[in-house]
Amino acid sequence: MNENELSNGIIGIAIEVHKALGPGLLESAYKECLFYKLFQAGYYVEKEKPMPLVFEEVRLDCGYRIDLLVDNKLVIEIKSVEATNDVHLAQTLTYLKLGNYKLGLLINFNVVRLKDGIKRVINGSI
Repeated sequence: MNENELSNGIIGIAIEVHKALGPGLLESAYKECLFYKLFQAGYYVEKEKPMPLVFEEVRLDCGYRIDLLVDNKLVIEIKSVEATNDVHLAQTLTYLKLGNYKLGLLINFNVVRLKDGIKRVINGSI
């Protein structure tokens, strides 16, 4: 399954989670529920995957973590904020670049309609 097909399935499951929970919860609640539903659907999901930083040939464990990594291909960055901003987008793109991933989803669950809270982020450096 390629990244686009994968993202379509993930978005459908994220919408199910949002319909069940609604907006207004903590990011951690959405992360746990989405992790559970993706795992239940048969995806290989890693939660809080460590993301090291390589600087001048040295691997530094700085505490960066990808919220969810699905099938070793797609990064999911989860937010529950009034509105996402450029820093959230940059954070997602940085994870894509550091891990050499092609596609990420920045999902803000704190919206009335989840489709308004989803941004596809593409790594143009690959």
